[in-house]
Amino acid sequence: MPATLRMTREPRPFPIELRRGRFEILVDGEPVGSLANHETVETQIERGRHNLTLRKGRYSSRARSFDAADGEVVDFRCNGTTIWFTYVASIVKPDLAISLRQQ
Repeated sequence: MPATLRMTREPRPFPIELRRGRFEILVDGEPVGSLANHETVETQIERGRHNLTLRKGRYSSRARSFDAADGEVVDFRCNGTTIWFTYVASIVKPDLAISLRQQ
């Protein structure tokens, strides 16, 4: 029985994201879907250890590792940068553009 990866995109702490558009969801470097603002997406994944990254063009999140067991639901939340100085910093360091955290 596979595990489920649930991704939710909610801008926090402010309701407006500076990095807009759909984020591509990558599990172990392979695309498994995309995520729009205020959307939740679920996808089936194999059990075991995985790396999760979100990407929008050259901008990305930092990679997050997680373990998934059979039948488990693994929850992550994400948002594009909402603070202007992080937005500017992401021009130089693209993996600051998208915040990704496990719930």
